[in-house]
Amino acid sequence: MNFRIKLFLVFLLTVLASVTLVAWGVTRYTRKAFEELDTQRTEALVAQFHKEFAQRAEDVAHRVENITNAEVTIKTALELAQPNADPSAYVHDANGAAQEQNLDYLEFVNSDGTLISSAQYPARVGYKNDWVTAAKDWRSSPAFLKREESPDGVALSLTAVRTLPVGEKIFYVIGGRRLDQNFLASLVLPSGMRALLYRNLEQGFVPSALTDASGEVAQSEQLAPLIQQMQKQPRPMVETVNWSADAAAAETFHAMPLLGRNNELLGVLLVGSPRRELVLLLRRIQSIAAGVGAGALLIGLLLTWWVSARITRPVVELAEGARAVAAGHWDTRMETGAGGEIGQLAAAFNDMTGTLAAQRERLVQAERVAAWRELARRLAHELRNPLFPLQITLENLQRARTLPPEQFHEIFQESTATLKAELSNLNVIVGRFSDFSKMPAPQLRRVNVNDAVRNAVRLFEAQFSAVGKPAITPDLRLDEALPEIDADPDLLHRALQNLVLNALDAMPAGGTLTLRTSARDGGVLLEVSDSGQGLTPEECSRLFTPYYTSKQHGTGLGLAIVQSVVSDHGGTISVASDPGSGTTFRIELPLRPPKTPAAALTGGSAPPSGLPA
Repeated sequence: MNFRIKLFLVFLLTVLASVTLVAWGVTRYTRKAFEELDTQRTEALVAQFHKEFAQRAEDVAHRVENITNAEVTIKTALELAQPNADPSAYVHDANGAAQEQNLDYLEFVNSDGTLISSAQYPARVGYKNDWVTAAKDWRSSPAFLKREESPDGVALSLTAVRTLPVGEKIFYVIGGRRLDQNFLASLVLPSGMRALLYRNLEQGFVPSALTDASGEVAQSEQLAPLIQQMQKQPRPMVETVNWSADAAAAETFHAMPLLGRNNELLGVLLVGSPRRELVLLLRRIQSIAAGVGAGALLIGLLLTWWVSARITRPVVELAEGARAVAAGHWDTRMETGAGGEIGQLAAAFNDMTGTLAAQRERLVQAERVAAWRELARRLAHELRNPLFPLQITLENLQRARTLPPEQFHEIFQESTATLKAELSNLNVIVGRFSDFSKMPAPQLRRVNVNDAVRNAVRLFEAQFSAVGKPAITPDLRLDEALPEIDADPDLLHRALQNLVLNALDAMPAGGTLTLRTSARDGGVLLEVSDSGQGLTPEECSRLFTPYYTSKQHGTGLGLAIVQSVVSDHGGTISVASDPGSGTTFRIELPLRPPKTPAAALTGGSAPPSGLPA
C-alpha cells in the first residue's frame, strides 16, 4: 500500500469518524430530547388520569353518601332492623336509587352481610357479602377498584361503601360506576398520544379486555407480553411495540398498574406515545449525515490526490534511488531542488550514497586482502602435509646413492611409491579447491524435496547400523503435502549428503538423526538435526566460512558447498545449536528461485580477484 492510498485512507477514516461522531451526537441528543418530552407528556397524562380518577372516586362516594342519607334508605334500614322483617319487600329498591344517582352498580346489604337488593344482579339477592362486614370503618374509606359481576359478565367498577347504623345493627350501601372506555374518553390527550385500559378480571391475557376511548383495540395481542409481565409483577413499565416492519409505526407504552382494595391487580393503564416523529427525524439526520459525508469524501479524494502527488513524487524518486543503490549503482544521486524536509532528505541521501561508495571500496579491498590471506593459509596448510614426506623421500634417495645396487634398488622402489602417493594426494587437494571454485550453475527442474531427502538418507543406511560402531537412528518427519520446487537435483543431493555426513560426524557415540520438511511462506523448510554435543556460538558463526573446520580431518568446504548450493537456489541456511543439546540446520527454499541467483557474500566463499580457478 503506497503513501497516496494511506493518506486517502487516513482522510477517509477521519471524515467518516467526524461525520459519524456528529451524527451520533445529534441523534443521541435528539433521542434524549424526544424521550424527555415524551416522558413529560406521559407524566402529564398520568397526572390527569389520577386527577380524573380521584374526582370520579369522590363523585361515587358522594352519590353513595346521598343514597345512604336518603329518607327511603333510612326507612328501609329501620324496617329491616325490626324483628321478623320481610327482606323480599325491598328487592327492587336498589334499582330505583341507582337510576336516581346515575350509578351503574348499587347493592343494599343487611348487617349480617345478606344481600337485600341489587341493581346489577337481582338473582344474587340472599347471598352473603362477607367482605363488606369484615371492614370496621367504611365511612372514612375512599372509593376503590372492584371486580364487579353481572348477568352480562364481569366489569371493573370504581366502588364506594357507606354504612347506616340502626341501633346495634348496620345497614350497608355499596355503589359504584363502571371504569371503561367512557372514562378514557373524558381524558384530554396530547396530539398523537392515546390511553388504553386493560381490565384484568380474568386469568391470562384476554384481548377483548383491552379498550381505548373508541372501543376494542386492533392487534391487541401485540401488547400481551407487556400485560403478562405486569400480571406477574405489578409495577410501572415501559415497552416499545412494533406494530409493523416499519420502525415509524412503533409506539412506546408506559404501563401503570391499577390495584384493588387488597392490592390485587385489577387493571392496567397504558399510555401510548408514537415514535413516528422521532424515527422520521432520525432518518432525516442520517440522510443529511450521509450526504455531508459523501460530499466531504469527494472533496477529500480530490484534495488528497493533489496533496499526495506533491508529497509522494519526491518520495517515489527517493525509493527508486534506494533500489538503484541496492542494485549496485553507488553513483546514484537525488535532485535537491525541493525545499524543506524533502530537500534535506535528498541531500542526506546523496551524502549517504557517497559515504557508502567510499566504504564499499575500502571493504572490497579489505575483503580481497583477507581472502588472499585465508586462501594462502589454507593452501599452505594443505600442501605442507604431502610436501614433508616428499622432502624426506628425496633426502633418502640422495643418501642411497652410495649404497650397493641391490639396496639402492629397494630404496628406490619404496621412494618412488611414496612419491607417487604424495603427488596423488597433492592432486586431490588441488582438485578439491578447484571444484569449489568452479561450482556449476543450477540446472532447474521440478524436484520433490521428500524424495531427495529419502535418497540422501538411503546412501548412509549401512553406516547407521555398522558392526562395531554405535547405532544411529534416522527419524524422517516429512510433510507428504509438500509442494514440488524448481531445483537442481544433483546439487540438492550433494548439499543433503554433506549435511547428513556432517550430522554423522557430530554423533560418534550414536544418536538420532532427524530430518523434517514442511511448507513455509510460499516455499519449503528443510531441517536436519543431530543429537550430538552441539556447538558454541563462536563455532556457529564460522561454520559456513570456507576452509574452516572443527574436525581433526577435513577441508572445511562441506558446509561452504551447502551454503553455495542453497544461495544459488535463492534460499537461506541457518544453524541453531547449544552445547550438549545437538545442532539443527534449517534450509528455506523458494518454490521458484530467481532467474539469476545471487552468490552469497560470505568471507572467502569465492576466490580473490585474479585467482585462477
